[in-house]
Amino acid sequence: GALAAPAQAQTTVTTYGYVKLDAIFNSVKSNALVGDHALIPGTIRLDSAKANEEDNFLMHGRQSRLGFRTSTPTPMGTLTTLLEFALFGTDGNESSSNSHNVRLRHAYASLGALSAGQFWTNFMFLPSYAETVDFGGHVGQIFVRQAQIRYAGKLDKGEWAVSIENPESVLAIPGVVTPPGSTTPITSFRANDDQAPDIIGRVSFGLGKGQLSVVGMARNIRVDTGGTLSVVNPVLASDDKWGAAFGVTGVFPTWGKDDFRFGVHAGDVLGRYAGVSFWADGVVNAAGQLELPDQWIARAAYRHWWGGTVRSSLVLSAGESDNPVGTPGGTNREMASAHLNLIWSPVPQVNLGAEVIRAVREVESGAKGHLTRVQLSGQYSF
Repeated sequence: GALAAPAQAQTTVTTYGYVKLDAIFNSVKSNALVGDHALIPGTIRLDSAKANEEDNFLMHGRQSRLGFRTSTPTPMGTLTTLLEFALFGTDGNESSSNSHNVRLRHAYASLGALSAGQFWTNFMFLPSYAETVDFGGHVGQIFVRQAQIRYAGKLDKGEWAVSIENPESVLAIPGVVTPPGSTTPITSFRANDDQAPDIIGRVSFGLGKGQLSVVGMARNIRVDTGGTLSVVNPVLASDDKWGAAFGVTGVFPTWGKDDFRFGVHAGDVLGRYAGVSFWADGVVNAAGQLELPDQWIARAAYRHWWGGTVRSSLVLSAGESDNPVGTPGGTNREMASAHLNLIWSPVPQVNLGAEVIRAVREVESGAKGHLTRVQLSGQYSF
């Protein structure tokens, strides 16, 4: 609904969101509870570690969300803001209250061509994303929300946008390290030494009856532990490298209401942008120097309408990282997934869906993990 704020502000507030229930059967439990609730490829348990962890059923409402939009007329145009929250915050217990914490999704404002705040990265082109029942979606996609400043403009049949966005370098380290002051061995860490924002440019335009988007990104991956070993700085390293990544994505109608959606991205700094932070952004070698692996992801989806408000999507996706020699054996290297679903909307505000998912994760040592998921859901929007 919409509410009018005090007359002098002339601000309109609109609320939106949905309540969603998911019922999920997993062939094996993931390495983290959130991976049982949504497909996150980095949490797929390796086959060698699945003993006594097979077959798991659960239900949750964590994808439910609430959002607020505002619109305020100004001499420079309309000022819009967006605040959106969901329940995929810190895990709650499942024994009594199921009190999963609220988390921030979006906090974003726009005035004219300039926008600022936390929102989907400019490296994403949302119209090309497939419709899935699972919240995590297919593995071969870009998935990041982060703080940014974006400047955008209109084209004859599309738009362009450039942005600077929050940097974060997640690094794989040589061997398996147990940091001083810890008893937990690790193979990666967050450097927190970034000195330059991620720089992204995107052009999206109509092509025939479809839409196409071309995007490029430059990132500076950096580590500087200052010669101090600790839980925060588990290796001695001081280095930085610039890298780039590019992508082409689109959606095109086929027959009737059917459509085909696709995306291909490649570069040496895809890292945390791909597969919900599936890969490290760089690898620290034994000499303390950074190496940036070549990485790619690809996805293709066909959505068929059976008639009326019933449709199905077949979604295939994959990705691979060419990690350098010496990368720890437990570092993620490859991922792939296949989704097949059936979704019915008895009224426009309701989606009732069923989906079968098959996903695989492979690490640098060659060990693999396989997951089969069957999911039922009901989503009620307002």
